[in-house]
Parts: sequence; C-alpha cells; structure tokens
Amino acid sequence: MAIQTLIRMVILSLAVVSNSAVWAQAPVKEAKPAPIARILPIISPVGDETLGQVRRTVLELQQTATNENRQAYVVLEIKPGVSPFHNCFALADFLTEKPLGNVTTIAWVPETVTGTNVLIALACQEIVMGPNASLGDIGNGSAVPADQQAIVKSIVDRRRNARVTWSLAAAMMDPAAALLQLTVEDKNGGKEVRLVTSTEALALQEQGAVIADRKTIKEEGTPGLISSTQARAREILIVRTVASRQELVEAYQLSLDQLREFDQAPPVGKVAYIQLHDVIDEVFSSFAQRQIHRAVASGAKLIIFEIDSPGGLLSVCQDLSQTIAHLSDRDIKTVAYIPNRAISGGAILAVACDEIYMKPNAKIGDAIPINLMGNMILRAEEKILSIELELLRDLAKQKNRPAAVLEGFADKDLEVFEVTNKATGKKWFLSKEELHQQADEWVAGHLVPESRTGIAIMINGERAHDLLIAKSPVQDLTELKLRLGLNADSELRTIGRTWVDSLVFTLNQSWVTGLLFFLAIVFIYVEMATMTGFFGILSALCFTIFFWSKVMGGTAGGLEIALFVIGMSCLAIEFFVLPGFGVFGISGILLVLGSLIMASQSFTGFSLEYDLARAGQTFATLGVALLAVLAASIMISSNLHRIPILKNLVLEAPAGNMEEATEPQLRPDLLTSDASLVGATGQAVTILRPSGKARINKQLIDVVSDGPFIEEGASITVVQVQKNRIVVRQTS
Repeated sequence: MAIQTLIRMVILSLAVVSNSAVWAQAPVKEAKPAPIARILPIISPVGDETLGQVRRTVLELQQTATNENRQAYVVLEIKPGVSPFHNCFALADFLTEKPLGNVTTIAWVPETVTGTNVLIALACQEIVMGPNASLGDIGNGSAVPADQQAIVKSIVDRRRNARVTWSLAAAMMDPAAALLQLTVEDKNGGKEVRLVTSTEALALQEQGAVIADRKTIKEEGTPGLISSTQARAREILIVRTVASRQELVEAYQLSLDQLREFDQAPPVGKVAYIQLHDVIDEVFSSFAQRQIHRAVASGAKLIIFEIDSPGGLLSVCQDLSQTIAHLSDRDIKTVAYIPNRAISGGAILAVACDEIYMKPNAKIGDAIPINLMGNMILRAEEKILSIELELLRDLAKQKNRPAAVLEGFADKDLEVFEVTNKATGKKWFLSKEELHQQADEWVAGHLVPESRTGIAIMINGERAHDLLIAKSPVQDLTELKLRLGLNADSELRTIGRTWVDSLVFTLNQSWVTGLLFFLAIVFIYVEMATMTGFFGILSALCFTIFFWSKVMGGTAGGLEIALFVIGMSCLAIEFFVLPGFGVFGISGILLVLGSLIMASQSFTGFSLEYDLARAGQTFATLGVALLAVLAASIMISSNLHRIPILKNLVLEAPAGNMEEATEPQLRPDLLTSDASLVGATGQAVTILRPSGKARINKQLIDVVSDGPFIEEGASITVVQVQKNRIVVRQTS
C-alpha cells in the first residue's frame, strides 16, 4: 500500500513538472498594437474641402495602419444641415468604392440628421447614434427623384454596412413606402428576419413564403425617419448608441488621446504649378530654377511640380533636386504630380518633393546612370553610381522614404526586402545589407519582385504607394486638388515658359549656336573689307546673343565672358598695335575658343571621358561653323564688288582721268604707284611674322614678308605691290 502511494506521488510530481515545462515553453503573446483613430466633423454644406479632408485622412490612416499592422478608425461626426446631393454622393462613393483594409469608417450621429447628409452615414461601415437621435427622411418630407434613388441604391448595394439594406434606404427616400420587418420560415423550419417594403412583402406572399411574424417599422405616408430606439430594438441600421464622445471612445476600446480631432490643415495659401517636361539638361535646369524663383518671390506656399521626363544629366538633376528638397526649409510644401512618367533624372526630381502623387499607370524609377557617346549607350563608371546612390539616400532621409527602394532605382543588382519592425509592427523596406546590420530590429519578409537582380526598379502608381514612395494614386488633377485640400474648381495657374524662356531654349540648340558663331565671324570679315563699323556692331551683337543665351541657359557665367573679352583684346593688340602673328594672336585664339566651348556646356567633374566627349561635340559645332565661314569668305571676296549693298561700301581708287576738275580727287601724296614702290628699299620697324610695319621712303607702311619672318631693323626691298598689299624681302 505504501509502495502504491509512493508511485502515485512520483507520477503526480512528473506530471506537474511536465506541465510546468510546457507552460514555460509556451510563447508569450505579444501585445496587440494600439489602434489609431481620427474624428472628423462633417459640417454642412458638404463641399470639396470636406471631401478632400476625408479622402486625405482615410488614405493616410490606411497607409499608417498597413505599415504598422494596426487597426484604424475614422469617425465622421455627422451634424444636421443641408448639402448638395452630388457632394454627398461623391463622399459616399469614395467611402464605399473599395475595401479600406484595416480602416473602419464609423458614422456618429449624436442628434437627428435628415436630408442628403444621411447618404454619408449609410456609406459608413458602422453607424452609432445618440440616444435621442433619428436618421432618415432623405427627401425631407418628399420622395427623392428616381435618378437619385438609383444612385443611392448603387451605394447601398456595395454592402459596406450589413445593417443597411436597400429596403431600409428606399423607405428613407419615399414617404409613401412602408417598412416592415418580417420573420420568414423556410421549408426546413428555419427562420430569417428580413426588412422589406410593403411591395416586397406582397411579392413574398404571392410566392408562397411563410411569414411567421410581421412588424411595422414605418407606416405608409410617414417620413422615413428611424429613431435610435427603433434601430436598437429591431437590430437594424446601427451597432450601438452612445450619449457622448467619452462613451464612443470606451465602446471601441480607445482613449481620448487616440481619438484625436482632425487637425484642420492650415490654409494652403498661394499655389504655384510648374511643369517640368522633356530632357533635363543645363537649359532645362536654368528654366526650372527661374520658375522656382518666380514662385517663391510670388509668395507661394505650395508648389506642385508636374513631372513628365525621360531623364537627363545627373549633375543637373543633383543640383535641381537639392533646390527642390530645401524648399521645405522655407516652409514651402512641394508636391510631385506624375501623370505619365518620371524616369531616371525625372524620378530623382520627384523623390526630392515632400509628397508624390501618381496616376495609377504612371511610371517612376529606372535611374541607372549611363554615358551617352553619340548614338552609343555606355555604362557609367562605378564612382558615378556611388554619387547617385549617395544622393538618393540623402533624399530618402530628408523625405522619410525607404532608402533601399530609391537605391534600387539606380542599382540593378540591389535586392530589396519587405520587413516588419519587431516592436511596433511597422512595415518598411531594407536591402540585404541593411537587414543584416539591423537584424535585431526587423523581421525579414518577401523580396520585392521589382528588385530582382539585373533590373532596376521601375513601378507604377499603385506599387509606388505599396512601396511607400508615393501617396495612393489619383485619377486626375481634380482629385489631386481635393487630396491637397484645394477647391476642385480652383484653377491652378501654370508658371510656364515665357517668351524669354522659349527664346533661350531655341538659342541653345546646337544649330543656332553654330549659326551665331558663323554670322559673327562673317561679319568680322566683311567689316575688315568695308571698315564701316556697321558689320563690327553686328558681329558684337551675335557674340552678345550667344553669351546671353548661355548665361540664361545656365552653362556660362562671368568667367567665360571674361576669357572671351581678354581673348578678343589680345587679337586686337596683335592686329592693330603689334602687327604680325605671335603670342598675343595665339593666346587670343585659344582664349576665344576656350571661352566658347566652356560657355556651351557645364563640366560635371563626374567623368573626364564624358566631359571631353561633350566638349568634342561643342568643338565639332564650332568647327563646322568655321568651315562654313571659310567657304563664305571665299565667295564674298570674289563677289564683293557685285553685291548690291556691299559694293558701295568698298573704297576703290578712281580709274583714269577725272572728267571734271571740280570732282573730288585723292591727294596725290596718298596715291601709291606700283612702279615707284617696286624695288624701293627700307627698314623693318617691327618683326614681320609675316606681316608688320616698315619704313620706306620715310613713310611707315604695312608690309608682308614673302618668305620667312624678318627681324626688326633688318633691311628690306619691295618685290611686289598688289593694291594695298606690299610684299617685301630681306636684303642680303
């Protein structure tokens, strides 16, 4: 007996130990994250501003609830009043259009509400009423028009609220309709409670349905107004009644801190709308910078950038994106609106904005850095990729976006994973390296499909929202305005191109640049032949237009202009002060060419190969222009005396004797006689390289050496005279 008792005690002890071990190994259930909630007063008349507030609040809560794996509640406190039917329908349509995920919409009706505002309550997932409140009578004593009834039916048929049926809504819209609650028995003896109108009840009877119980909720000829008492007793329409906001908070196990009043957005103020289209180059950047400056100067507090671009130069995108990103330092909100595409550099500009809104099928991403060498596309150097990745990380940090996703725009080999925070349940995205470094904070999820190896991330509006890059998509500009709290009918004045901007874009085209250079040189050549001053002014005007367009285009500044002026000064010294062709002449040509090339492009500093290639393109443009100048100068010199305007500007010595002694004649001492100068001797006053000055017959004359350079002071002999050209040779 004692042995049996001992055995029982041992078995009991083992069982206790075993159960203790099981309890010890049982996982501790993590506390569920606290819900989040917002309450929005719906004040009549309901307009675009209210619709925009509800949209913005619901979508922002939806994104937060999804990212942090929390339940969210949006409480619409509907108050009595009169509102346009189409505005109430627009709000109801938004609330019922598609499931809202972790967001539950609650209509709180603390006092009696009738008219079109009732439609908003019927569109919510749950309805809560005050103890003495009633809801209904949508037509305010009259039947709602048939077309509006059809609209209400389309909202109710989506069945976002199981306690709102079409029969209930029909009774609320038509005083002539009676509302009944029937208990119908099926063939198996089961019972079903239905809300029906009198017409529907008659149809059931004709079909042979067995009606076990019949209760009248609304008589024919009375307003379709359902009190909270009726609704609670019949278990229709509402889920509960509450007398105060405190009771509402307790009913949903919230706290007053969680149920925060919707923060009315501050007045938007002046809005600027800037279109950033086409390829992003220096001219584009200069245009955008001017537009931003105009918007800021006008006092704009919201700048919407409509971006539709295939990309452009990384150096330009880097500077422009930083300009956009730092507008927030001036309390200016920036929004990127992408109706079509923001590829490569366009994506960089978009992620520099505070918020991004895209159409559902618009594209963003694919910012792999490349080098364009003519028609060839070459992969950029690794250092350029590292510069772009650093830029994207910086923008992600500034605008609170997942850096891994933005880096995936540029790095085709980067894998991005969806992760969940262990403590808060927050959803985020990290690269494999980031996940390894922060493994104690995040739980790895699935690989983002768009980040597979070998392909840069490019996503549409829906996926951009899923990946926390953009807000939920908008269908058009009108919806964008509502989401931003603007009036749908407000006109966004586009800060577009002025005639000056259009002129700058035209003048910066390569063919126009070449044409200006061609005309400037041709005018100099004609001026040398005519010495009128007029063509010199035209040449100066061409160079002025060239540099003005480059300064406005953002590729030239004071340095380029200074180099050009110094170069022209050197050439002037060479031609007019120290005739010949030496240091001043060579230096002048190099300075002028250098200034023209520097003014035509910006040197990025990212890649010497790329910068030299672009400089080569500029030099090619100038080279073609020089060849054209050569051809034009030959034609002009051969036909100068035949050109109607120019032939009268060229000075020629009179031929033959003057018919009348009274006609004007050249002074005899200024006439050059070919016979008298040939064979004359003299001395070189300057170095002849090959041109210069010499003293012959006690006169200082411009001469040209017929061979090698002649040193200053050497004896010379005139060997040939052709009009104004005097050719000399050094005397042995």
